[in-house]
Amino acid sequence: STGLQNQVSGVRVSQPVHKMMTIFNYIKNSYEELKNNVSWTPRAELQNLVLIVLVFSLLFSVAIWGADTILSRVVKIYLNIING
Repeated sequence: STGLQNQVSGVRVSQPVHKMMTIFNYIKNSYEELKNNVSWTPRAELQNLVLIVLVFSLLFSVAIWGADTILSRVVKIYLNIING
């Protein structure tokens, strides 16, 4: 064997084909894991959580905008005072 081929199910395959099969098996196993073994949040609860995150994100963005506006005005006033 040249080291460039692997034995897969009794059939010799080239290294790139073996890598593709490995990737395909990984994706297939990951899908099966997500489908059968992961517990998902119920849809109604998920919608409520998304709404809560949305509301708090909006509140925080308004608070940050307000703080930025106030601080930029304070800095502008300060610069006007020191530049005379």
